[in-house]
Amino acid sequence: MENFLFLYLAFMLLVGLLSTRLMKLIKMPNVTGYIITGILIGPFVFGLFFNGFDFLGANNPEISPIFYYVKRIGWVSTVALGFIAFSIGSSFKISTLKQVGKRVIIITVMEALGASALVLLALIGAHFIWPDLVSLPLALTLGAIASATAPAATLMVIKQYHANGPLVRTLLPVVALDDAAALILFAILFQIAKTTALGGGVDLYVMLAKPLLEILISLGIGAVLGFIVSFACRIFLSRTNRLIWTVVAVFASIGLYYLFREPFMGGFELSSLLTCMMAGAIFANFSHDSGKTFEFADRFTAPIYMAFFIISGASLDLTVFASQSGLYVVLVALIYLIFRVLGKWLGAFGGAKIAHAEPSVQKYLGFALVPQAGVAIGLATTAGNLFGEHPDTAFIGVMVVAVVLTSTLIYELTGPIITKMALTKAGEIPMEKTRDAAINIRAGVSAAGQ
Repeated sequence: MENFLFLYLAFMLLVGLLSTRLMKLIKMPNVTGYIITGILIGPFVFGLFFNGFDFLGANNPEISPIFYYVKRIGWVSTVALGFIAFSIGSSFKISTLKQVGKRVIIITVMEALGASALVLLALIGAHFIWPDLVSLPLALTLGAIASATAPAATLMVIKQYHANGPLVRTLLPVVALDDAAALILFAILFQIAKTTALGGGVDLYVMLAKPLLEILISLGIGAVLGFIVSFACRIFLSRTNRLIWTVVAVFASIGLYYLFREPFMGGFELSSLLTCMMAGAIFANFSHDSGKTFEFADRFTAPIYMAFFIISGASLDLTVFASQSGLYVVLVALIYLIFRVLGKWLGAFGGAKIAHAEPSVQKYLGFALVPQAGVAIGLATTAGNLFGEHPDTAFIGVMVVAVVLTSTLIYELTGPIITKMALTKAGEIPMEKTRDAAINIRAGVSAAGQ
């Protein structure tokens, strides 16, 4: 089976690329096409054509070669997440934070916590109804992921309709900082979720002190790597060499994450995402022309991101929907969908109220934060992989991935439309642009690639 691994990867990228043409025809965002492609060419659809494939035994690599391939190239998702986190670090440039001021920071914290808290509380309530299916670790993990927002969809809506005004000027920096807040929340809540899932009694060091120490170590390593890259880029001036240094930083972050998991290093579960984000933040602040490097890196990582979304779709275990728990997955996804949107709006409204933002910002900012894709899928994939390492927690990982991918498909279809409606209600889309622009804003989102 190993001999055909790279052929399958090539096939995956080719079909993903062809899906963008279809998405353009039906006015859908590219990321939706990538996820659907992954589902179709994954082990639970395309894989069914292979002889000896047992639908109920899909987790057996000897039975399903496609399942084996998807697992073997799972490292691509880890690398893609590293580059995403490194790019998010650029949002923490000191000059940018000074420009947006306390107002945006207050709103970002409130809307991120609002979505996370409401989803968490709603799922804890569901836990008391379905304790065997909606566990507390599942509630904690989905609560953390709920805070993430997809910036590409929002940005393309603004560009397509030339929107401008107080809402847009607040929305852009909030979206930029939002995913960073999601990474931090995930680092904290997921550590607690894993500890709860594995049991072992109440240990304050394991529950609180160790997760905090792991976050501090992750940030410290990221800062060191960021300074190394910043210094190196003063010597290596070409774009290619600078790109290589960013790859070194991302790979080193991931490598050190795995190293610290070893027993002789203390068995620390660091966050490679936080490490990459901090490295990107330090690089953005201490390299005078870091913007060009980030822009060049975005072009280089395009096929990696495509593969990431396709693999995420292929990892969606469709047997969950075919089993008796399928209905519960849909119900959990609905709870996640509804309470995340409600939490985003309440948090954004409360934050804007505290920050004395304009009435249009208070009313409509939360609705413009509905889209969710890349970082949310990445966090779900990470959670799925880590929960999958233990037989007792594997089902939690399957549920997390299924709920987030199901929700993402719906968000990608409805999110851009809701954002456009919010900007229109706020009066920040010129009327002539509303009449003359192509009505379907998803076409613009598709051009962004994610």
